[in-house]
Amino acid sequence: MSVVLNKELPHPSMMKQEFPLSEEMIALKKTRDAQIRDVFTGKSDKFIVLVGPCSADNEEAVCEYVSRLAEVNEKVKDRLIIIPRIYTNKPRTTGEGYKGMLHQPDPDQAPDLYAGIIAIRKMHLRVIAESGLTAADEMLYPENRSYLDDLLSYEAVGARSVENQQHRLTASGMDIPVGMKNPTSGDFAVMLNSVIAAQMSHNYIYRGCDVTTSGNDLAHVILRGGVDRYGTNIPNYHYEDLVRLMDMYLKLPLKNPAVVVDVNHSNSAKKFKEQIRIVSEVLHSRNHNPDVKKLVKGVMIESYLEEGRQDIGTTHVYGKSITDPCLGWCDTEALLYKIAENC
Repeated sequence: MSVVLNKELPHPSMMKQEFPLSEEMIALKKTRDAQIRDVFTGKSDKFIVLVGPCSADNEEAVCEYVSRLAEVNEKVKDRLIIIPRIYTNKPRTTGEGYKGMLHQPDPDQAPDLYAGIIAIRKMHLRVIAESGLTAADEMLYPENRSYLDDLLSYEAVGARSVENQQHRLTASGMDIPVGMKNPTSGDFAVMLNSVIAAQMSHNYIYRGCDVTTSGNDLAHVILRGGVDRYGTNIPNYHYEDLVRLMDMYLKLPLKNPAVVVDVNHSNSAKKFKEQIRIVSEVLHSRNHNPDVKKLVKGVMIESYLEEGRQDIGTTHVYGKSITDPCLGWCDTEALLYKIAENC
């Protein structure tokens, strides 16, 4: 047999009972969700910054990082809503490499999905308790999101998943903003089709049940750049890209048109320092055109305590990425204040 059953995993309801949200956390998340919704519906002109490590690989480092974000958030909360990136499962282009804390709660140890489910839930709970911030994660596996759906305030569907039917239908049943990234080809039409699907009601099978969704009016797009047939990065954060996307968006029957610009990945060719310049260009484009400003609701930045990246198996530097390279904290803090001044 080609599939071996390693262990039957607990139902999400059991995990939620064992590791519950406190009443204070429930109220905090409700308030945060309402504030974020107001940005995407146009009721608030605050700017969203999704920022954090490429992969959340170490609970202590992640919690220290988010606590620092919370201190900055207090100073800029009249202009920004900071949403920590706490990505606990990572897509792998070839299927090889570190797949995130869900798979390996300890990157140096063998995969353990049961321990991973517990680890990611406990980490998200600790982040809320210590920082007062609710976070974003990537919906890599639609059925796994049920272990965290009561904790998250934002989810992203990645470039390799955005054409997948199960991701689109699952997104249609979420009550928080879901960002649909452009595929690795950079195709805007595919990305917008995903938003159309996510905003519609659907009937399908989810976790062994027959379910019907209401549609997610907060589904929107994330621009992350593309790659052509020769493997060359093609950025799509420029003013002309934003205007072209705006024209396409407004011809479609979509609610709450919105764009978040991912300033790393193929937009920066993973040259992490370029994120600073790209953010500045996005802000300039917004300030140049009121319609673009209304459309572009935020940016996504990859950042950690220490800049750059390191390999697993080496002498680990605390708070340094083991996947894509990230901005360090000093650059991040300065960039957040700059965004607040210019958004």
